[in-house]
Amino acid sequence: MAYATITATIEDGIGRLTLNQPKKLNPLGTDTLQDIIDATTWFNNENAEVVIIAGKGRAFTAGFDLREFSNQDATGTDGAALGREMAEAVDRMKPVTIASLHGHCIGGGVVLASACDLRIASENTIFSIPEVDLGIPLAWGGIPRLVREIGPAMTKELVMTCRPFDAKEAKNLGFVNRVVAHDDLETQTVNMAESIKQRPQTVIETTKNQIRRAAENLVTTKDEWVGELLIAAANKDTAAKAAAQNYLNRRGKQ
Repeated sequence: MAYATITATIEDGIGRLTLNQPKKLNPLGTDTLQDIIDATTWFNNENAEVVIIAGKGRAFTAGFDLREFSNQDATGTDGAALGREMAEAVDRMKPVTIASLHGHCIGGGVVLASACDLRIASENTIFSIPEVDLGIPLAWGGIPRLVREIGPAMTKELVMTCRPFDAKEAKNLGFVNRVVAHDDLETQTVNMAESIKQRPQTVIETTKNQIRRAAENLVTTKDEWVGELLIAAANKDTAAKAAAQNYLNRRGKQ
């Protein structure tokens, strides 16, 4: 399938969704979010059994496109709503999803990874969640998904301090399944995909649905539309807007 910001292919039952703006570090702008949503439907319709989600170039993704953030309207709801829909679409995909992570995995990229069923990270992966520095709450369903994976206390620490953390810490926290050498990332990801593909797919699908329901019973994402309202409120808050501008100035994105 042809998309503007991603590539989507299927070969022998294994799909690949690759963020494909490497010169920009694969930002998750509104066009990309919509492309991902559309691709999830295509993978479902084409009966992919496993889908590998990766980023082309030096990074998985630099997160939501800050150029759009600095130019968005006062409500900021477009990116927030699409981000939530994107995470839900990935979470609800029929095939098993494997996030193949390397380089930077920032903000919305962490949410995208958390919406996947499994995660393999190159040892060079650096994660960060800078939303508070941008003067906005973490939306897109990120909070409940992180609480499920790493618990409330570490979610508070990583979201509130915005500090980066590496692949080893992500593994210790239970956020990623495996950490591998960068040169082995592709091979290890494909091996995991093949291992899942070889199992009875009706049982794999049943297991995925069982775990999804159990996760929703632990911490639901059904109320995450509220995140859009919280972002709109933050965009009207003087201190939050000043924090966002300071962050954008530091990043040279003014």
